[in-house]
Amino acid sequence: MGDTSTFYRTHTCGELRIEQVGETVTLAGWMENLREVGQNLAFLVLRDFYGTTQVVLETEETVQAAKELNKETVIAVTGAVRERDSKNPKLPTGDIEVVPVKMEVLGKCRHNELPFPVTRSREADESARLKYRYLDLRNPEVKQNIVLRCQVVSALRAAMTNQGFLEITTPILTASSPEGARDYLVPSRKHPGKFYALPQAPQQFKQLLMASGFDKYFQIAPCFRDEDARGDRSPGEFYQLDMEMAFANQEDVFAVLEDVLPPIFAKYGTYNIASKPPFVRIPYLEAMETYGTDKPDLRIDLKLTDATQLLADCGFPPFEHQTVKAIVVSDFQGTRKQIDGLCNEVEVQSGSKAYWFRYDENGEIVGGIAKFVQPIKDQVVEALKLEKGSFVGLTAGTLLAAQKTAGVLRNKLGAFCPGHMDKERYEFCWIVDFPMYEIGEESGGLEFCHNPFSMPNGGLDIIEKAIRGEVDPLTITAYQYDLVCNGVELSSGAVRNHDPEIMVKAFWMVGLEEEDVRKKFPAMYNAFTYGAPPHAGIAPGVDRMVMLLSGEESIREVIPFPMNKNAQDLMMGAPSTVEQSQLDELNIAITAREED
Repeated sequence: MGDTSTFYRTHTCGELRIEQVGETVTLAGWMENLREVGQNLAFLVLRDFYGTTQVVLETEETVQAAKELNKETVIAVTGAVRERDSKNPKLPTGDIEVVPVKMEVLGKCRHNELPFPVTRSREADESARLKYRYLDLRNPEVKQNIVLRCQVVSALRAAMTNQGFLEITTPILTASSPEGARDYLVPSRKHPGKFYALPQAPQQFKQLLMASGFDKYFQIAPCFRDEDARGDRSPGEFYQLDMEMAFANQEDVFAVLEDVLPPIFAKYGTYNIASKPPFVRIPYLEAMETYGTDKPDLRIDLKLTDATQLLADCGFPPFEHQTVKAIVVSDFQGTRKQIDGLCNEVEVQSGSKAYWFRYDENGEIVGGIAKFVQPIKDQVVEALKLEKGSFVGLTAGTLLAAQKTAGVLRNKLGAFCPGHMDKERYEFCWIVDFPMYEIGEESGGLEFCHNPFSMPNGGLDIIEKAIRGEVDPLTITAYQYDLVCNGVELSSGAVRNHDPEIMVKAFWMVGLEEEDVRKKFPAMYNAFTYGAPPHAGIAPGVDRMVMLLSGEESIREVIPFPMNKNAQDLMMGAPSTVEQSQLDELNIAITAREED
């Protein structure tokens, strides 16, 4: 552990071993617990960042002094190390104890009652944990996630540096840009009525670095997006391993991450098995058709089967004139109650119903929608290659709705059926060939599907054909790719559109003229007119990586000071009102206030 001697301590609370018996030491930390055995005997647990040590109080004076202290008071203890009569093999320090000759209060806890027991803070209400995050983080189990985060970030930095990348920081105050989410705006005092924006990502800056002649860039980049929270996304602020390479294509980006990530996942992860390169590559349309999602969990061996022609005319009303998808699970052991529970979970998560039937051990179609399937049993058994004991889950709707609902059902079935999911591993895959354009749900018009700065497959020629009406824009794919691990999207990346002519025409497709492109992206457009190299990049999310490595289900567990689901910092009281003088200085008028 190295020399930890300081003015306040000679050793840490996780350091002492049987070899130190007989030595006089000074420890400092928080009083985690005090267990009284009698008037002249008590056992005090002292905790610091490194661990815990048992302190034995054997005089009425020391017992009384400790009783007067509240738990979580910071104290220093000087005394002799001795061997414990009753050892605790579960603790690294379980062979020894310290008998004090001196105790000193360094930081008094002035609260008789804590918001929650520190060592059981994870059982507390999340709002209380976030409000008293400094107490929550004292819990070694919670603290370990932050330690893991530090280790992973350090390993990522070392690996990228070894790959020849330079770590370059990019601005936090920048211009508002359409990146796909809402900006956080910062008013300018010197320029009334104008605003900076916090960067949703360093996208334009890293591309400008490539145009500036830098070859390989990376940073652990803070990104700011005003979007709603979910289990794998924190509102407000997040961090990503941002990287960009000049004179590079998709294969170059893949090679870097396939070299960097697996060793880190295998070393620091809950599971010690990670995909070896090359990672599986799945075109977007194939991923949707086979797995019902563009972030498939490849630990699950179940796949979707198209059952539209087979079942659309079976007489079951929800299947009529709809796309029907089926998932076959062999040797299914679930009960009717468990099946109903799975279907309810699917409907809650997807917004659409799931249906089912079973092909039992007697070769009969039973349960669920069996009466509609029974008349065509032979065709169904043959088409779906059913074995006796199989379960068939079904979804219906538009193509996309049926696929997405089936994707949710697949994940639920995989988690429910151990034989169909090899859980204890990290399975990576690349999703490639994303559509360049899509029809916007709100606008009803053509929009960019992912990053607007991506190079289309086919370059200028395919865009010009779309402009002439020779090609359907919705069939154009882009050099865009997602990195997925265990069903979690870690990152999106792309080969960039570095040619101003292609860029202008690509934006024209979504209704923006060249002048609009110049106004919205002046620096990048102008830089590219001075000659820009082909370049490509990606930005895996650090928070999501650490969440996967730690085995946590909520991303807030791996962020030191997270916001709650409503983008509030309960500990600091943010967002908050400010003084009128501050608003006046920024030329801001408040037109509406949130009711308390």
